[in-house]
Amino acid sequence: MPDVGSGANRAGSAEARGWPGVDMADNTTTLAELKDAVRRFATERVWEPFHSPKNLVMGLAIETAELMEHFLWVDCEASRHVARDEAKREGIADEVADVACHLFNLCNALELDLSDAFRKKIVKNAAKYPVETYRGRFELSGQ
Repeated sequence: MPDVGSGANRAGSAEARGWPGVDMADNTTTLAELKDAVRRFATERVWEPFHSPKNLVMGLAIETAELMEHFLWVDCEASRHVARDEAKREGIADEVADVACHLFNLCNALELDLSDAFRKKIVKNAAKYPVETYRGRFELSGQ
């Protein structure tokens, strides 16, 4: 994919098209860049006809289940340490990336601004779960 990320190898080189060496760290890559990267990836393969919201949501659920599989039968505290094993960490990272790709593709298909949707939802959640009531608690009020 040409022009992905912010690394020096962006300008359509073979390396950039295959991703290796392209800097896409969280602290330097925007959501818009990630959404554009998955859009171009799908466009290059002519996958848009298959990217209906239904298919993307189903794919998102499947990829999320594959991520969950890494933590199946592990108790809560042990689950905090699963990713310390490098092989398991790589598998978890692959599934997290798959989930993100499906989410970004869904946002593209529905023309949703993920950052704006996130901001609106966090404001709703802040009103629904005030700090004074929910600090250190997960129960719903009234229970």
